[in-house]
Amino acid sequence: MATSMDVDGPTDKPMTSTDDEGVMAATGTQGSVTVSLHPLVILNISEHFTRIRAQEGKAQQVIGALIGNQKKRHIEICNSFELLFFTDVDNGIIIDKAYYNAKEEQFKQVFKEMDFLGWYTTGGSANDSDIYVHKQICDINESPIFLKMNPFSRQTDLPISIFESVIDVVNRQATMLFIELSYTLATEEAERIGVDHVARLSTNDIIDASTVAEHLNGQHSSMKMLHTRIKLILEYLKAVRAGQLPKNHEILRQVHSLCHRLPVLRNEVFQRDFYNQCNDVSLMAYLGTITKGCNTMNQFVNKFNLLYDRQGFGRRTRGLLF
Repeated sequence: MATSMDVDGPTDKPMTSTDDEGVMAATGTQGSVTVSLHPLVILNISEHFTRIRAQEGKAQQVIGALIGNQKKRHIEICNSFELLFFTDVDNGIIIDKAYYNAKEEQFKQVFKEMDFLGWYTTGGSANDSDIYVHKQICDINESPIFLKMNPFSRQTDLPISIFESVIDVVNRQATMLFIELSYTLATEEAERIGVDHVARLSTNDIIDASTVAEHLNGQHSSMKMLHTRIKLILEYLKAVRAGQLPKNHEILRQVHSLCHRLPVLRNEVFQRDFYNQCNDVSLMAYLGTITKGCNTMNQFVNKFNLLYDRQGFGRRTRGLLF
């Protein structure tokens, strides 16, 4: 993670009249943590919802995990990944714990400094179904946070609410309730470039390209023009050599002068630096392949030892019985 990041002001959104009061804590209850939300998480959730909607042909609820860092009472949500779930006979949502365990092992290999913080979903206000899922997430993290995004909101503010859970006594029974948390937006350089690129895309006839797209298009046009002009010079030289065109000494002198600029790329310093860089890149690729192979071999050895121990225990058991 980058050491510097920009933080916007806190986003405090009052609860609307459509909130399910049965799952919210009493008015005035303060949260115990502060939250920083990265735009990458918002983009991931939006992409997840849009992709499922395009595949299914209609809007579907999506669920995923939030990962990031927690330092004392401050939580920084940096990334997310989707989760699989299924419904029981009562249409209750059941999280696929096996899929989560596999994904956790994968993201720990890439984001070793990040931890599981909570979960996200899409929909309107918090409800009893969210409480049901939140209790399952508590088996993974004792105090998870809950992020809910309303993709159909018409408000000008971000349609995102973040909650934490508390246990309160309601009708003489211990009940889990949600407390809405205020959050700030934290961005890094790479995220600002990505957000700028996505924000400038338009579905209208006039496409407002981002700064990155404009830069890449400019480089592509320059390279294409250079290739066209070099091809034209080559065709002219071939035609002069074949006697199809008369010699123009001024043009030939300019071509000769242009060609004399190329040997600067053939000196020993350039060749040494070029091959050193190629060797470094190849070495990194080989190291990655070796590391992956060692990891696969380590998993194979662990499974072999586990199977061998089970067989050995079975033989010892049969020896005792017979």
